[in-house]
Amino acid sequence: MGFLGISQELPPILKYPPAVYNGANQNWMLSQDGANFIYAANNEGLLEFNGAEWIVYPSPNETIIRTVRVIEDRIYTGCYMEFGFWKRNPRGVLEYFSLTDKIRDKLIEDEHFWNIIEYDKWVLFQSLNQIYIYNSEDDSFRVISPENGVLKIFKVGNAIYFQTSGEGLYEIENGVPELMANTPEFNDIRIVNIFPSEEGLIISTQNSGFYHYINNTLTKWETPVDDMLKPISVYSSIQLRNKDLVLGTISNGVVILSPQGELKFHIEQTDGISNNTVLSVFEDNHSNIWLGLDNGINCINMNSMIRTFSDDRGVLGTVYSSVVYDGKLYMGTNQGLFFKKFNSSEPFRLVEGINQQVWSLFVYDDRLFCGHNLGTFVIQDDRLEQISFVPGTWKFETVPGRTDVLLQGNFVGLSVLIKEGGRWKFGNQIEGFDYSARFFELSRDLDLFISHEYKGVFKMKLDPSLSSVSDLEKIENLPKAKNAGLVTYKDDILYAYKEGIFRMDKEKGTFVRDSLLSSLYDETNYVSGKLTADDQNRLWIFTGDNINYISSGKLTDNRIIHQIPIAQKLRKSLLGYENIAALGDDHYLVGASDGYFTIDLKGPDFDSYSVYINSVRNHRTDGGHLRNALNTDGNYKFNEANLDISYSVPVFNKYLTPIYQHKLEGINEEWSDWTSDPSAKFENLPYGEYTFYVRAKVGNSFSRNVASYTFKVNRPWYFSNTAIVLYILGFLLLGFSMHTLYRRYYKKQQRKLILENEKQLAIQQLEADQEIMKLKNEQLKQDVESKSRELASSTMNLIKKNEFLTQIKDQLKKEEDPSRAIKSVVSTIDRNISEEDNWNFFKEAFNNADKNFLKKVKKLHSSLTPNDLRLCAYLRLNLSSKEIAPLLNISVRSVEIKRYRLRKKMGLPHEKGLVEYILEI
Repeated sequence: MGFLGISQELPPILKYPPAVYNGANQNWMLSQDGANFIYAANNEGLLEFNGAEWIVYPSPNETIIRTVRVIEDRIYTGCYMEFGFWKRNPRGVLEYFSLTDKIRDKLIEDEHFWNIIEYDKWVLFQSLNQIYIYNSEDDSFRVISPENGVLKIFKVGNAIYFQTSGEGLYEIENGVPELMANTPEFNDIRIVNIFPSEEGLIISTQNSGFYHYINNTLTKWETPVDDMLKPISVYSSIQLRNKDLVLGTISNGVVILSPQGELKFHIEQTDGISNNTVLSVFEDNHSNIWLGLDNGINCINMNSMIRTFSDDRGVLGTVYSSVVYDGKLYMGTNQGLFFKKFNSSEPFRLVEGINQQVWSLFVYDDRLFCGHNLGTFVIQDDRLEQISFVPGTWKFETVPGRTDVLLQGNFVGLSVLIKEGGRWKFGNQIEGFDYSARFFELSRDLDLFISHEYKGVFKMKLDPSLSSVSDLEKIENLPKAKNAGLVTYKDDILYAYKEGIFRMDKEKGTFVRDSLLSSLYDETNYVSGKLTADDQNRLWIFTGDNINYISSGKLTDNRIIHQIPIAQKLRKSLLGYENIAALGDDHYLVGASDGYFTIDLKGPDFDSYSVYINSVRNHRTDGGHLRNALNTDGNYKFNEANLDISYSVPVFNKYLTPIYQHKLEGINEEWSDWTSDPSAKFENLPYGEYTFYVRAKVGNSFSRNVASYTFKVNRPWYFSNTAIVLYILGFLLLGFSMHTLYRRYYKKQQRKLILENEKQLAIQQLEADQEIMKLKNEQLKQDVESKSRELASSTMNLIKKNEFLTQIKDQLKKEEDPSRAIKSVVSTIDRNISEEDNWNFFKEAFNNADKNFLKKVKKLHSSLTPNDLRLCAYLRLNLSSKEIAPLLNISVRSVEIKRYRLRKKMGLPHEKGLVEYILEI
């Protein structure tokens, strides 16, 4: 077995290069305030990091800031010939206040300030020449000027020490330095830091390791890492709250030791930090270790539940499978099978003879089965044996009721491994399914389900003899899908692809959608359908933003979804080949394409964080912008109500990215969607009063607070009080003017209305007169009609009379010898039937009834005789020829002849009736 590389599982490391924080390369010291903002003493000035944005505050005298210390609401800094403090103004910007102006005469030329110590109300500024003691209550100073200068100052508990060159270690008592120890050993060592211990002090040195100072005696502390530390030069060191020791070296990265001096981590540039020269180390409020480097700033998440192994040298490759067996951790990768002693930092070694793709690892019967690209291997007692040469062993599965048989899926279907005589060997290939069987599950009643990425999901029956399958059918309601997964979890067979997770319903005999599990997938969050069930009854599901696992409640069988916020872009797993393996209770290993990482589910819970509003800027009409006060309500002009609000959560975790929701009360009562953008912009806000709210979520935890900012947008000038008064006066004036105009208008309208009424009355009078005339006309018409009736009646009487007289005449004429008396009667009758008299009477009556008719006819036909006009009149009355004959005292035949002649005189066409024509005149 060959040796390859080294193995070190490290906490996550965040890197901030100079290009990110926009400062110089070197960072000499770090500190943190009560809001968890980070500050760094940088060559370019003071750096501030609020979790979302780096801000650079230039040095007050354009020199390198060497030291920084946050004390309450002040950030003290020291640089060349200058020290003082920064304080945040109401707009959220740091402002500098110099303290050296008070003691300018006490400064030594070319003095640099390297350290700042807090002690009660005093702040101590240390240069290489003096110690300046500043009383923050009364702004007074005292200066300590050791003869041999000051190498470094230290605070340990309630004691303050400093080392001088060639004189040993001093302690400051009542503002006066007193020599504490002056042994030869102190003259030979350069103290980097001093830490408290149960017995006394632990002294960290630059090149000589550690010493104990107990009862005024200095002794060497022999640690397990002494040999490793001999060639290392330590530049900075701190003691963590858990008593671990952290050493920042000049060229060997950072070393982290246990309280007993045992090595926990040695992290160099090849292991993940940005630079091997560690100028400063600092522990923040969440137990992260910050490194001020010669080229950048790093943050080590010591409190993380995650540890990573980065295969920067490409030794392991992509991890497909992992398992703990026989006290060793085995890793199956695309480059072979590797192992190391479990829970050790020893390097991984390659199992000789297995140097191609290892697809699966399976512990069974006190043996390790290895599914390899070339077949199947078995490892037992460090002995390696290939037992199957069927290519591409994807997976192993036990057979219900059989302990001497294993089912394996490979590139060309399914095969059987059997145990005979205490040894495992290849049994047979199963007939009936010859496609790749990467994902398969076997039920208790030997129903076999196989998922093929390009063909779909199949169900078949495995023969009890394990020689063949039958009843092969494709499950139509499950489509083929890239990176789909198939697994058995709590006796349920599950199939996962981008549309959700489906469960085999035994009663229905088909797959149905599991709504709870499917809720983890959506269009943007789905990356792979790979599912893994472990021995702790956990089901693992991989999504874009999280690693998820399903478990049951302690008192119920209800399924609970847990989410670990590690995104795919950070875990770097090969999609469809995600590997997670249990290393012990609640401790898991997740394979990646460049190594692996481990997760401790019993690790610390995610801390609670606060969200802060860092700045509020409004964009002015002149193109500039103004940063506004945060401690008072804002007040903005109407035409400058364009706000840019920045906020952040000072969380420094590689795998936790804060997301935010905001709302602007007064315009929108609903929270926005979650977003990682730490700012909100509002443009052209209408006038009114507003309150802006923002809250955050880090992992699965909400921020402990909701930050708010209240402001007012003033009314525009045309809605100001003055404008409103003017508007009121204008409206009053306008109202008065309108009133006057309307009075004039109404008077005019009144006059117009009177005239209109008079006109209407005249019209109505005219209409009444017309109505009277109409009534008179109707009366006349009725009179005419009456006359017409009289005419008709008279005409009929005449007709009857003439007919009667004619009859008498005819009777009398029949007598042969009429007497003279008869002759006299006849003569009288002749006079009574005189045609002329009858006509005159008729004419007068006819003219009363139908005025101007005879004139019209005469005008149209001037050739008509009086007899013709008489005939026209009778025809006008629509009398028949028989009725007309007595009136004319002629025969009916003679009437017809007269009618014929009348037509000719009138020149009527053949088709035009004579009576019809006369009636139309």
